Amino acid sequence: MPSNTVLPTEQSRRKFLYQTALTSLGLICAGRSAWAKNSINNLVDNPDSKIKGVQVGVITYSFRSMPGKPEQLLQYCIDSNISAIELMGDSVEDYAGKPVNTVKLPPRVQGQQTVLTDEQKAQVAAYQKSVVDWRASVAMDKFEELRKMYNKAGVSIYAFKPNALNPNNTDAEIEYALKAAKALGARSVTVELPTDTAHSKRLGDLGEKHKVYIGYHAHLQATDTAWDTALAQSPYNSMNLDCGHYIAAGGNNTKETLLALIEARHERITTMHLKDRKTKANGGNNVVWGSGDTPIKEVLTLLREKKYKIPATIELEYDIPAGSDAVKETKKCFEFAKAMLEA
Repeated sequence: MPSNTVLPTEQSRRKFLYQTALTSLGLICAGRSAWAKNSINNLVDNPDSKIKGVQVGVITYSFRSMPGKPEQLLQYCIDSNISAIELMGDSVEDYAGKPVNTVKLPPRVQGQQTVLTDEQKAQVAAYQKSVVDWRASVAMDKFEELRKMYNKAGVSIYAFKPNALNPNNTDAEIEYALKAAKALGARSVTVELPTDTAHSKRLGDLGEKHKVYIGYHAHLQATDTAWDTALAQSPYNSMNLDCGHYIAAGGNNTKETLLALIEARHERITTMHLKDRKTKANGGNNVVWGSGDTPIKEVLTLLREKKYKIPATIELEYDIPAGSDAVKETKKCFEFAKAMLEA
């Protein structure tokens, strides 16, 4: 493995006026009274999911079954007692004024390829160009506004997952995403681990230019060496380690090797995803926390005992039971993590 590179510490970012945050939220009328109640309470008691020195957070994806405007996502964090988030990009860009897609496409049919007419292809291309142009010129005011809104409510944005870091995105789009991450207060952006090593080199170079880390996420291709090339290419290439996917991949991946990987690479891990999955031999399913094979307790204990400054991100992927919702289940995951850290 290439040698570790120590990541610089995150700067503190929390001094904003309450009234500014309340005005900025602009919640829909139906949720206004609930928001006002929580906001007033949180002046004294903000959400707090930093337990024994370990920052437990959540990714936007956990709330995918619910309305996903940034103001609503913030309320979900407050209701879950979560004080940090990996914020995904679509709703953030909408908030910042990304062009609205008015292209009407035929409905998708499972198992069949969608066929577009020449006119529809031209409309899609025109819309995509409008997004590229917007990203290249948009000011960061709205992203900074979101950071202030979240921070004042007691929630930090430690990672940003924009849909602008792919091989087909221009350098200008990628640089926009990195600037937006900084405006949001995020230390890193997250993206799937590329199969093209030239692209991870490109991302690492641009990350170094803007001093924003590129956290690569792996699914079932995760191994102890999957990130080696990217990490060697740039000190700003890092890992967004998904512990559940690692365990579900099976093969040589075990509880012991996962813990060893975290110890060996902790200085190159900017974020971590937590979910409970069965091993490949046991079916690989996502399950309620505490009933699978992911060593959540051992991972959290390692972070606590070694004082590793790696946010542990709740990613809710198991089926939500009848009568519950994503906020309630996320809160259950947090309470599970809290109990493990306080044990």
